[in-house]
Amino acid sequence: MRWTTEQVLALAPDDSSRKAGNKLSTAGPWSEAGSSAAGAVWGLCKGSGSKPYRTVVDTTGPAYKCSCPSRKFPCKHALGLLLLRAADEAAVGEAEAPDWAREWLDTREKRSGGEGGGGGTAAPAADPEAARRRAERRAGRITAGAVELEQRLADLLRGGLASAEQAGYGLWEETAARMVDAQAPGLASRVRELGAIPGSGPGWPARLLEESSLLHLLNAGWLGLDGVPEPLATTVRTRVGLPSPSSGAPVRDHWLVLAQYDTSDGKVVTRRVWLRGRDSGRWALVLSFGAAGRSPQLSLPVGALLDAAVTPHGGGGQLRADWGEQFGAPGAVGGPPPGGSTSDALAAYGSALRDDPWLESWPVTLTDVIPVPGPGGGWQVADANGESALPLAPAALARPGLWKLAALSGGGPVTIFGECGHRGFHPLAGWSPEATGTVVLT
Repeated sequence: MRWTTEQVLALAPDDSSRKAGNKLSTAGPWSEAGSSAAGAVWGLCKGSGSKPYRTVVDTTGPAYKCSCPSRKFPCKHALGLLLLRAADEAAVGEAEAPDWAREWLDTREKRSGGEGGGGGTAAPAADPEAARRRAERRAGRITAGAVELEQRLADLLRGGLASAEQAGYGLWEETAARMVDAQAPGLASRVRELGAIPGSGPGWPARLLEESSLLHLLNAGWLGLDGVPEPLATTVRTRVGLPSPSSGAPVRDHWLVLAQYDTSDGKVVTRRVWLRGRDSGRWALVLSFGAAGRSPQLSLPVGALLDAAVTPHGGGGQLRADWGEQFGAPGAVGGPPPGGSTSDALAAYGSALRDDPWLESWPVTLTDVIPVPGPGGGWQVADANGESALPLAPAALARPGLWKLAALSGGGPVTIFGECGHRGFHPLAGWSPEATGTVVLT
């Protein structure tokens, strides 16, 4: 399957990469561009130096290799090459791969076939007793941190919620730092969110009380973990900040790539990729990470159908999975996944909250909905029959995807995939009866 321009742009790690890739999407800077029936694309891109950059893409991964010094994946040269191919297939026609591209492609093929690991020195086996002692020490530190945090929440309620606004953010940041010292990054993140609520506008006391209650529930879950049933206990460990390894058997399916977007906390870039199994109907959330200034390496084409295996993580209501082996090149998608009404979306999120009370949102597909202006200057997606509506999340109102959604609809019903949570609905992809393919709304 030859990727569309929109699918290529959805792979970009940021807006600057999209703009730079667009500038390289014409035939002018490229030479010796070619492709193979197996999904490889390559070319030489003229840069500022005397030697052109060697760019090669394996679209079955996808994976990228470029001789430029960029630390972004994919870099602007890979994006430009794929955009050129999307716009003008003749400019990147089938050809014999040059040696420099063939070498990298052969190495990838050997690794996927399990031929690349022979002859090496095996890593020493981990000491299970030492690992157990480390886990016990960390659990003890987290417990001490949770006890201290409970005292902080009790002081907040005893002094009244108004005292949070007077105390300022410094005390919360100090508490968050103590949670980091206790090796509980999940608790630290929630404490920082609490500290930002008093300055978040009208109605902040109610929001602060709500989030404090959820944090108290998480502390109580950790402190009474022995009495918590699985898989809720796994969810508590994950929410506190302990690693959540994948478990169970890999699930092979034809996965529809519904959305991909990045978030950053200033230190780590997190890429979220939403998948839905065509045959199983399962949701899967694949996360990948990159250090500050570096994009995560995993990048999947939105709107493609991938025959692949994913390994799910444990925990109540958890949809996270690890990306596994992919079988063959991406295929074309016939249409959007099945969905329901806005009332169905709320019911699905409410049901998921029973398994994971700290769940921010849940993936849903809305069918026959229309984006319309809502009360107070916001927007909402309403069922075409007028029975119910969902407000759009504040984060969605500030993004260009809102206007893409309005243009896609044109006042008529569309199908939308997104995240439904307590802040509202966040649209991520859309389909209309007139348009072909998936429209990215991030």
